[in-house]
This record gives sequence, structure tokens and C-alpha cells, in this order.
Amino acid sequence: MPKVKIYSTGTCPICDKTKNLLTKWGIPYTEARVDLKRDELKEMLSVTDGVRTVPQILIDGKWIGGFTELTELHMESKLDELMH
Repeated sequence: MPKVKIYSTGTCPICDKTKNLLTKWGIPYTEARVDLKRDELKEMLSVTDGVRTVPQILIDGKWIGGFTELTELHMESKLDELMH
């Protein structure tokens, strides 16, 4: 199964919503808290080409975007393709 990584902060309600959706869909993920670890923030800025908003989501190291892009992939049935 591909690895999902979410860059988030502890005060982001959309991050919580994203994690709840992934859990509901049965998709395991790891969380990188950019508000707690500067290294995680640097990594996020590098992989997203400087995007500073959270959440940001990677699937197998490929940046797919944030919550909106995740839900669009799900609605278009493309998320399933990425997860297999």
C-alpha cells in the first residue's frame, strides 16, 4: 500500500478533517507537524515548491496538494487508483 504523509499543525481544523476522512476511508497515514519540528517545515516547503498552508499531502512521495485536492481525487475515483 502506498505511503500517505500529511503535513499539519496542531491548530488546523482542516488538517483534523483531512485525517478524519483518511481514517474513515481506511487509509493509513503518517503526520508531520510543521509547527513542532522545523525540519518537517523545511521538508514540506521543499516538496511543495514553497507552499506554506496546511494540510499538504504526499502519496508515495508525490505531492497531491491539500484537502480540496484530496477530496476531488476521491470524488473522481482517482484516489483508489493511487492507493493500489
